[in-house]
Amino acid sequence: MIRPLGGEPIDPQEVSDAHIRARTDAYFNRTKAIVSKFGDTPVTYAVFLRRPVVFAPKMAVDWLRAVAETRGVGIEVEMMHEEGDWVGAGDPLLYITGSFVALTDLETILLQKLGAACVAAHNAYQMCLELPEVAFLAMEARHCAGAEMQDLMGYAASVGSRAAQAEGAKGFIGNATDRSAHWFGNEKGFGTMPHALIGYAGSTVRAAEMFHETFPNDGLTVLVDYFGREVTDGLEVCRRFPGLAAEGRLSVRLDTHGGRFLEGLDPAESYAVLERHAPGAIRRYRSETELRHLVGTGVSAAAIWRMREALDEAGFPKVRIIASSGFGVGKCRVMAQAKAPIDVVGTGSFIPDSWNETYATADIVDYNGTGRVKLGREFLLRHNVERRNRHGN
Repeated sequence: MIRPLGGEPIDPQEVSDAHIRARTDAYFNRTKAIVSKFGDTPVTYAVFLRRPVVFAPKMAVDWLRAVAETRGVGIEVEMMHEEGDWVGAGDPLLYITGSFVALTDLETILLQKLGAACVAAHNAYQMCLELPEVAFLAMEARHCAGAEMQDLMGYAASVGSRAAQAEGAKGFIGNATDRSAHWFGNEKGFGTMPHALIGYAGSTVRAAEMFHETFPNDGLTVLVDYFGREVTDGLEVCRRFPGLAAEGRLSVRLDTHGGRFLEGLDPAESYAVLERHAPGAIRRYRSETELRHLVGTGVSAAAIWRMREALDEAGFPKVRIIASSGFGVGKCRVMAQAKAPIDVVGTGSFIPDSWNETYATADIVDYNGTGRVKLGREFLLRHNVERRNRHGN
């Protein structure tokens, strides 16, 4: 295994010429052959994204350095920002200098490892800042296209989280899989039960009993929406485990789907709940989506407030509420406006809704010491970047 400076081990197969060739756009492979025939030259690439991001370069740069080590070539990487920095749209993220022959076939894989991570880190950062008093769990694994994307998203969430924590937010406390747990300083992923366990058990309480008998030393988080009786089943679980409830080791997880309201709610009652707890929130919504997050079906702000009401009225103030289902930046913002009493958010939605936003771009901006780039990308040239930096633009 190859271990880049400060990085995770990289399988030599991932940096072999055969592996890279098979996963690289054909025109880069052809360019490599042409330049090899007509004469190599040193070049410098500028890499950027067309939207604001949080810089998350580690996995891309570690891979690039491992390739350089394997090929026995020198590649200079100049990172223009620190990991976790906010970067504006179009600002160069990094410059890469080296042999054109050695670099040209690396662009495809490099951009795959950089763009999505930076955008996901930005989304994770924004969510944490919208709800700074709430802890987050990264639950994106089911939505990833394989192990490599799972690694990228776990890393990205940890970078965005640390950036938000530096501004006072609780941020991400962990994730759902063992594979990515190390990014959050953990040995194992977090999680207790899927809906399937409740279906298997035949009741929410019985599923909770099965879990507790199997993992008696663990805290207990119970899904309460399977039978559409979030309040009823949630309180039954609390009464079954009063000790855990009193110790703060019991949580109810709301994951009500968008096809129905939480038990006991309808549009009128949802408005009434918010009027009791956050009367100003309903007058701030700006779109139908935001209104749905406030008083609509699924896990709305009204649903979370109703669950908190029921728990407190029944004498379980230390039972925590974990909310999941559709939590992205926008929904977190609405929950903050409604002061929703969430203890933990489980989210997979920091994976960008629009995948085209993750497209990183690389342009050569220097050929053998001569600055040159295609028309319209002059803002990437080093002297233009230096001029913008001097003038604070």
